[in-house]
Amino acid sequence: MSIEPILASLFPDTATLHERGVSVGGVDLRELAATYGTPLFVYDEETLRARCREAAGLFDDGVAFASKSFLCGAMARLAYEEGLCVDVATGGELDIVLRSGVPARRIIMHGNNKSKEEIADAMAAGVHRLVVDNFDEIDQLSEMVSLAKPLNALVRVTPGVEAHTHEYVRTGQEDTKFGFSVSNGDARRAISMLRAMPGLQLHGVHAHIGSQIFEVAGFRESMSVLGEFTRDDDFDELCIGGGLGVAYVAGEMAPSIKKWAESMRHAARESGLRPDLRLLAEPGRAIVAQAGVTIYSVGVVKPVTQRTYMAVDGGMSDNPRPVLYGSGYEAFDVDLPLAPRPQVVRLVGKHCESGDVLIDEAYFPAETKAGSLVATPVTGAYGYSMASNYNRVPRPAVVFVQDGHARVVLRRETFDDLARLEV
Repeated sequence: MSIEPILASLFPDTATLHERGVSVGGVDLRELAATYGTPLFVYDEETLRARCREAAGLFDDGVAFASKSFLCGAMARLAYEEGLCVDVATGGELDIVLRSGVPARRIIMHGNNKSKEEIADAMAAGVHRLVVDNFDEIDQLSEMVSLAKPLNALVRVTPGVEAHTHEYVRTGQEDTKFGFSVSNGDARRAISMLRAMPGLQLHGVHAHIGSQIFEVAGFRESMSVLGEFTRDDDFDELCIGGGLGVAYVAGEMAPSIKKWAESMRHAARESGLRPDLRLLAEPGRAIVAQAGVTIYSVGVVKPVTQRTYMAVDGGMSDNPRPVLYGSGYEAFDVDLPLAPRPQVVRLVGKHCESGDVLIDEAYFPAETKAGSLVATPVTGAYGYSMASNYNRVPRPAVVFVQDGHARVVLRRETFDDLARLEV
């Protein structure tokens, strides 16, 4: 068996694959591993900026980067510099985005269980929009919002659309913790209550049907429901949320941001929505996923009767998606990216869990062994942002690369960092 080399289409825009190495942003991955250690998250800054510019140009002003996909100060600033707002869902996310220098007028506050303190902080900062999620939140807002303390808001509604994706990342169906149901009348009641609140300006509705969605049909169905529901409300905004999928492995195909936006505009026209309505979205994965590559060092190669295990120095602590969702990834040998890959292994991490599997069947050249550098592409989304310190493993460093230069945007954690919480 001789598996073909990994597809170049899975790499960041600036990646170059050589016979004896890979460069991203003009920087050799081996040099990055030697300088910053492994595991290491590497992001191509040009890919990040290109995707941000694409989203900003195709949707209307107010389109936001879904920061939960990957958030640090450098990423928040980059999204803002390229014309996007930044959406946050917790006080911690709000804090780091404000610390990064993004003005509050470019921040959108989400959350299905916002505390009174989080709402107060968002209002005090002067966020662009607060997305109202439930009736208890409306009760809180009635005590906090006034003509003297105004608030610009959207209301999150559930359109009853079941996206074709993993059940854990579906959010638009009736049985969900998010938003107000359109079908049972809760959404209409919420709109009436919010519009009657002095000082609160309700600009429109927000909906999100799920994550890692490969077909625009679900988005179009959602737009049809929202168009019918809001046609007579005279809103000036409508946000279709995020969730656009990306290709992680060979054989997967995902719509581009351009195709997504064009389809949504067509659906808005078909739904009879006013032509000057601001059509917004919140892409996250579609911006950051392909921009990222994670480099690991191989520590152990262990053949057993059923298969061969190859263990790396990271695992479920830096990429929990395979454990949580059964997500698939590809892998390659950093030194031999163009070589055939006849060696079939189960790529695993170093954690004390049998489920600590990064790739169930990973393909490598015959030469890949203990001490080799291997990497997984398309790891820019929900890796670092969902990373943990399980087994007291420090989180990796994150570097941005561009034009032959690398800069650390998040340093590697140390044992001392972990110990600082002890009292």
